[in-house]
Amino acid sequence: MPVETVLQMIKEHDIEFVDMQFGDMFGTLHHFTMPASLVDDDLLEEGVPFDGSSIRAWKSIDQSDMVLKPHLESAYVDPYREHRSLAILGHIIEPRTGQLYDRCPRSIAQKAIEYMKSLGIGDAAFFGPEPEFFIFDGVRFASQPNASFYEIASEEGAWATGDEGINLGHKIPHKGGYFPVSPADTLADIRNEIALHMARMGMHVEVHHHEVATAGQSEIGIKFGDIYTAGDNVHKLKYAVKNTAYQHGKTATFMPKPLFGDNGSGMHVHTSIWKDGENIFAGDGYSKLSQEALYAIGGILKHGRSIQAFTNASANSYRRLVPGYEAPVNLAYSATNRSASVRIPYSPNAKGRRIEFRCPDSSGNPHLGFAAMLMAMIDGIKNQVSPGDPMDKNIYDLPPEELAQIPSTCRTLEESLDELEADKEWLTAGDVFSDEMIDAYVDHKREEEVEPLKLRPNPYEFEIYYSC
Repeated sequence: MPVETVLQMIKEHDIEFVDMQFGDMFGTLHHFTMPASLVDDDLLEEGVPFDGSSIRAWKSIDQSDMVLKPHLESAYVDPYREHRSLAILGHIIEPRTGQLYDRCPRSIAQKAIEYMKSLGIGDAAFFGPEPEFFIFDGVRFASQPNASFYEIASEEGAWATGDEGINLGHKIPHKGGYFPVSPADTLADIRNEIALHMARMGMHVEVHHHEVATAGQSEIGIKFGDIYTAGDNVHKLKYAVKNTAYQHGKTATFMPKPLFGDNGSGMHVHTSIWKDGENIFAGDGYSKLSQEALYAIGGILKHGRSIQAFTNASANSYRRLVPGYEAPVNLAYSATNRSASVRIPYSPNAKGRRIEFRCPDSSGNPHLGFAAMLMAMIDGIKNQVSPGDPMDKNIYDLPPEELAQIPSTCRTLEESLDELEADKEWLTAGDVFSDEMIDAYVDHKREEEVEPLKLRPNPYEFEIYYSC
């Protein structure tokens, strides 16, 4: 998008403020706001300096200067601000060298594309994420030295039949939330509103519906995009969902497993690699895939456990990746079989041939997750990694001796971080991920999530151990 187009948007929409946004390594979207009168050609082309010392696991205070370089194609009129605002997402560069900052997820995604091009594998990678989420009526939680609890409120919840006041019934049972009409689905109008806001933000909404779990689980499907656009769209979708819910006095979460005993929220990711306008994943092999596509699957399966440090980036992610709740827990591939971690969706034409990685969720930074997936596919193609034989039967129904032959996904965040440290050379190839970035990411995860969770008793422990 030319600079002139953004300046025209500011003029046509009578924009008062411009919001500069970027995602950190852990998925949080940050912003700072400038009066629109200060935004000109030079600023949009050269970027905006800011202090990065307070961003988690980024710069120290003695080296805090950073520059946010706007990605102009991401610009959208923010439908949630009281004063007319234009938001632009961007990536981070080092001000004194002009180089991409090695801990910026969007910059890492850009380097992954450049590395793929340098090898002659392809010139574009497309990703189609499918983020799931919950919308609740309220949430209460606390973690103190002498008390710990959480409580979720939802008029849809299967447990809500005995709530005080008038109860109109029509509750959604556990695992019974896929596609019911109203009055069971109470969120259709809110999802309509979210979809309209997303369209105004430049996203192409394809479908929305209630998901399998009780209590407000939903999905809004959006059109695929390149690695930059797809990552930006996940940030924008989360922003739209949370803010629309908030405006309705509700609360939305992309936490993978907020409810015990029901399905969690994933983010299945469809992906393909293209070269010279042709989909290199299309072919005449298994399920109409090319040999390159099968090698790409081999790369994802080979590195699947270390990929999870980025695609399943929270300790809570691994409460979703358990048997019995439609989440993939084994590293296998198959056509149509949704119990495999890699699925080949049916497509009647070559342009639509792709693979679907079903392990990810929305708890981390989408650009990092997509970059890790791309680097695994590149490694698979470069080194001709065979994916082995497909698993064309329900993995959940396999006898134990056969199931034992299939590699499993990680069981905990700590395990995935261990795998990342032991298996990272494929990520650092071409200087895409740096050792320093990976070390900073792992250290922060261990110090701020893994170790604190180990130290805190769980309320269920009181139920099973208090009287022992």
